[in-house]
Amino acid sequence: MSESISILYYLGMLVLGGVLGYFLSQQIKKNTIAQLEEAAGQRAQRRLAEEERAQRLQLLEGKDQWHKQRTEQERTLEGQAQEMAQRDKQLASRSRELNNQREELQKDWTRLRTHEKRLALQEGSNKEVEAEVQRTLESYRQKLEMTANLTAEEAKEQLLEHLAGEVRARSAALIRAEQARVREESEREAKKIIAQAIERCAVDEAVQVSTSTVALPSESIKSRIIGKEGRNVRTFETATGVKVVVDDTPDTVLLSSFDPAKREVAARAMERLIADGGFTPNHIEEVVEQCKQNVEEEMEKAGRKALAEIGASDTHPELAHYVGMLKYRTSFGQNLLQHCLEVAQLSGLMAAEIGLDVRLARRAGLLHDIGKTVSREMEGSHIELGVSLADKFGEHPVVKEVIAEHHEDNERISPICFIVKAADTISSIRPGGRREDLEGYARRIMRLEEIANSFEGVKDVFAINAGREIRVMVRGDRVSDDDAAILSFDIAERVKNELTFAGQVKVMVVRETRAVRYTGRLRNRRRGGPSRQQSRLKTNPNPN
Repeated sequence: MSESISILYYLGMLVLGGVLGYFLSQQIKKNTIAQLEEAAGQRAQRRLAEEERAQRLQLLEGKDQWHKQRTEQERTLEGQAQEMAQRDKQLASRSRELNNQREELQKDWTRLRTHEKRLALQEGSNKEVEAEVQRTLESYRQKLEMTANLTAEEAKEQLLEHLAGEVRARSAALIRAEQARVREESEREAKKIIAQAIERCAVDEAVQVSTSTVALPSESIKSRIIGKEGRNVRTFETATGVKVVVDDTPDTVLLSSFDPAKREVAARAMERLIADGGFTPNHIEEVVEQCKQNVEEEMEKAGRKALAEIGASDTHPELAHYVGMLKYRTSFGQNLLQHCLEVAQLSGLMAAEIGLDVRLARRAGLLHDIGKTVSREMEGSHIELGVSLADKFGEHPVVKEVIAEHHEDNERISPICFIVKAADTISSIRPGGRREDLEGYARRIMRLEEIANSFEGVKDVFAINAGREIRVMVRGDRVSDDDAAILSFDIAERVKNELTFAGQVKVMVVRETRAVRYTGRLRNRRRGGPSRQQSRLKTNPNPN
């Protein structure tokens, strides 16, 4: 009985434990679900917060983008406004030029009318001369009638000789006066035409350089440029024909060559090799070849552009390539393409003023130095080579004549030859047109000072204003005022005979005489008092 009670007791405890375990598990499940729901809510809130933050960022980025677009549009509108203002200025300038031309035409018309009136007056004067001749004939006839010692033939011959001499004298005087007037008017008109052409034509000055500088990102690149045992730099120099100078200059490599085309190819190739880092002999040769092709293409584009500027787009493509080669040629520091374009513009402007073919004048001006593009590869002067190229591409005879004659003083058949020669001279000697290299400039300055120092009585010599003026200081006790004037003439003559220089060189001789006197007692001077006075007399005679 007690055992059954124990069994029942244990069974009851088991049932009670199971019930309690069930309820506990349910409570734990509820707590777990609540925790999961709370965590899910927190994650949802974080996600919502992140989405709101992302939306705010997008909104801010949109505002920034809108502000940038608005600023860019404002800049564009401002640039367009500036362009419109510039165009308005150009139109106003063109209008002023047209008004000036109209006024000049009116003046020309007035001069023409004046010339016609003058011719009419001269015609009246000629009629008076004829009347006087008739009166003289009548007088001689009367004398012949009174003279019995002359035959009719002899009297006629004497009369004709006298009249012929008088008419020749009068005609010669009239011809000389008319020639002087025509020469004066033609010189005045020529000066006006050239001045107008120069005012309407403006180009940049050109500077001769023989080196190009390539910037390096770091000093370590120099070792890669040189390569093992100098292989890379030797390959580069062989492929480009340019000397590579790698020295202590920080982050810089110099490329030295007197050929601008080779120097341009070398600079581009070096920049590309630095950018891609492929410093191997094979890669260097490939890059140099690509850069050569790029420069050749740029030459062709430059040639076509130059021909289009002067209205000669129908030129042979190969000749256009030769014109583009002028971009990488220099003469006395002046870029040949810019020089030829300037000559073409000046020639066209002057041709328009005197009624010649403007397009032909521009074409001749552009091609007058075309022979300099091949003068390095072929034998002969640039004039002979230029004429050969013009023959090869079937250029106009006037163009060939200009190429052959623009450096000569022979008689020219076409007036365009005179125009191109004048334009060539203007472009060459204008300020900023050509420059000497540094070595030639220093040599000329030293030579000027040597010439002046070689004369007796010279104390100091100063060559100033780029060698256009020499100031010579002489000793006052050895050179008089009259000697100073003679000395300035002698120095100028010797400079003219021994040096070749475009323009004039001013020679100024300065002679100084000083007379010094002191007043007051020596005691006061030793104390440093103000009783000492000094007077100087300086005489600078005019050497001219």
